[in-house]
Amino acid sequence: MLHHLASRSSGRRAAAAGFMAIAVLSGGAACSASSENGSSYSRTTVSLSPPLRRLLFRPSDVRLQGFAFPLSFSSPTAEAFFLDRSVDGAVSPDNLKKEVHRGSEDGLRCGSGCLGRDSIANAAAAAGPAVVNISVSRGFHGLMLGKSMGSGTIIDSDGTILTSAHVIVDFEGMRSVSKGKVDVTLQDGREFEGTIVGADIHSDIAVVKIKSKTPLPSAKLGSSSKLRPGDWVVAMGCPLSLQNTVTAGIVSCVDRKSSDLGLGGIRREYLQTDCAINEGNSGGPLVNLDGEIVGINILKVLNADGVSFAVPIDAATKIMEHLLKRGRVIRPWLGLKMLDLNDMVINQLKERDTSFPDVNRGVLVPMVTPGSPAERAGFRPGDVAIEFDGKPVGSIKEIIEIMGDKVGLPIKVVVKRANNKLATLTVVPEEANRDS
Repeated sequence: MLHHLASRSSGRRAAAAGFMAIAVLSGGAACSASSENGSSYSRTTVSLSPPLRRLLFRPSDVRLQGFAFPLSFSSPTAEAFFLDRSVDGAVSPDNLKKEVHRGSEDGLRCGSGCLGRDSIANAAAAAGPAVVNISVSRGFHGLMLGKSMGSGTIIDSDGTILTSAHVIVDFEGMRSVSKGKVDVTLQDGREFEGTIVGADIHSDIAVVKIKSKTPLPSAKLGSSSKLRPGDWVVAMGCPLSLQNTVTAGIVSCVDRKSSDLGLGGIRREYLQTDCAINEGNSGGPLVNLDGEIVGINILKVLNADGVSFAVPIDAATKIMEHLLKRGRVIRPWLGLKMLDLNDMVINQLKERDTSFPDVNRGVLVPMVTPGSPAERAGFRPGDVAIEFDGKPVGSIKEIIEIMGDKVGLPIKVVVKRANNKLATLTVVPEEANRDS
């Protein structure tokens, strides 16, 4: 890197040759190198042509990296060498060695979420020790049929492990979960017997507990709501029983709906990534570049490359809280089919029906289930819910968050109907069928 500028004799010739290469490419950059007698440093001066100056120095960024030959004028650290517009630098060889060494240690950091040379390795190192292998014995009428393998992550020093429900539950043979036992192996080789606290088959999230007399590693929980398509993420786990496996990719979609995947039942949203995951990765963490858990890997599309899905950690955390508190998840049910509205959908609906209410945001109710709490409350197809429990709403996700686990408690809902008629309804949610 920068040490090419500070070398002597043959080093200076190499630097000059390098800058001459710039001159050829830029069509007019001239260079000269000089050394002061008795000095402890070399000095290089470069004069750039206007086209190259415009290429290298944008108003918002005066740092340059990424030439074909190993030349870097800056490091993203706070003590970085910045190249000013005169491109005139004098650098001590000793300082250059320190700078290069510091750059290798810091992994070319450029801020939270920025991808540097060591970003993925650092993220994996932060979360890796807390990633565990989970083994569950399978049997049928007392006959041992083998073991299933999966992954999980220790999220606190008490030994709470967040994993996938299908890792510890046979969906085909079980509809409810008794507090069974699983085998847990840490990255450092320690083995524990884990107790199943609870599993929720709808969200595919489960919680396991282990007890240890010695300290346990744990991973930090992040926030999936901050993710954007294109963000770098790292998938960790034990695919095909290969412990300590790390793959990386980007977030492809932050709100892939379960209906998009042909999954019925309760509405869910997933993070879609292009990280490589395989059998055994289920339950393992999806982490950001800060080493924080942002999702729980649960499935992939067969015969497709780079199409995998994870439960957002924000949703997984709420499920975990239910499981730790009650051993199961309580979900309120209204009996409404709902649709998010945006400007384009609203305009299209108004073109089809001029009586469609004037709204800027809200949630459309295209269908009401007969005999449901919503029907008893007076909901009608075509209603637009604009307020729930005293709070304005503009998405199904907001309604779900407002309802929480309010079962049997009355909720006031304001809806707007055809020709802008307002109605205030009171609905009492029931608990959703746990086996549906």
